[in-house]
Amino acid sequence: QEEGCINNLSFNQDHGCFSCAMDNGVKIYNVEPLRQLMHLDTATVGSVAICEMLYRTNIIAMVGGGRKQKYAENTVLLWDNIKNMFVTEFVCSSPVLAVKMQRDRVFIAVRTEIHVFSFPGSEHITSFPTGINNKGLMQVSPFPSSERQVLVFPGHYSGSIQIVDLQRMKSHTRAAPIIINAHDSEIAYISLNQDGTRIATASIKGTLIRIFDTFSKTKVIELRRGSDNAALYCINFSLNSDYLCASSDKGTIHIFALKHSHLNKRLKISPALSLIQMGYGDSQWALATFKSIDEDDSKCICAFGPNSSIYAISEGENIRVLYTKVFNAVKCIT
Repeated sequence: QEEGCINNLSFNQDHGCFSCAMDNGVKIYNVEPLRQLMHLDTATVGSVAICEMLYRTNIIAMVGGGRKQKYAENTVLLWDNIKNMFVTEFVCSSPVLAVKMQRDRVFIAVRTEIHVFSFPGSEHITSFPTGINNKGLMQVSPFPSSERQVLVFPGHYSGSIQIVDLQRMKSHTRAAPIIINAHDSEIAYISLNQDGTRIATASIKGTLIRIFDTFSKTKVIELRRGSDNAALYCINFSLNSDYLCASSDKGTIHIFALKHSHLNKRLKISPALSLIQMGYGDSQWALATFKSIDEDDSKCICAFGPNSSIYAISEGENIRVLYTKVFNAVKCIT
């Protein structure tokens, strides 16, 4: 349990830790077993709106925001937990909405651009224009060993996403971003698997999750969260990309099978209704669903850990962590 408002929760790259950006500073937790790894109070960092980890290293990115803000919201600060001090800062011309890190680069999302900086150091490498991106949506391949090194962000047209090949950027060659028209409505969430080979997207309607191949741009599978609109809080692939989980403001976590998609449910439609609900018949529904931790309006993020476990972490005035097993959850379908 935490005192003060929790502004943001975020998993690290392998989902083994999560960070809490709060009005009373920053806390880092190991997920399983649950234990606190670090706490930086408001005297040190002020209130924090965004906090991102670099794997399990000593480097943590922060952006100020909240009731006791100490640092500007247009600045990303890198904290070194060994030196116990900020070691680098990146200043943008507008408020920072999201930060992602690799071992040699920092990616910063503002409303209409993604800025890329070198790390260590703070040299500006390049920037990519985006569509209006009020949520700061972007994803980067999480590991140097990822099969595909990509940056993904919303495109200029509603419902589209762009994919940038980061390996070409390293070789100092520029290629036009690959564009995928993923949805008819505005993009609300983007997720990338560990290999950088699959992208999951959802629109502001929140009814469908679509998976695309980053090499071919083709749609691999379409998953249906539900028939009514919802705000998706989180989408994550399992570490081996066999499963996908999603949480929303409906207070439910959905689990889908990707490798063995026959495990997913299909809607049985009578011939009389087939024309009316023809869009539903093509989608695959969750193989398992379960209620998240809180019944109130607290946001819940979810991810897969080792041994088929699922973590559901709820934010609000307190942090609550739920563990469950995929195959146990299948037996507890709502």
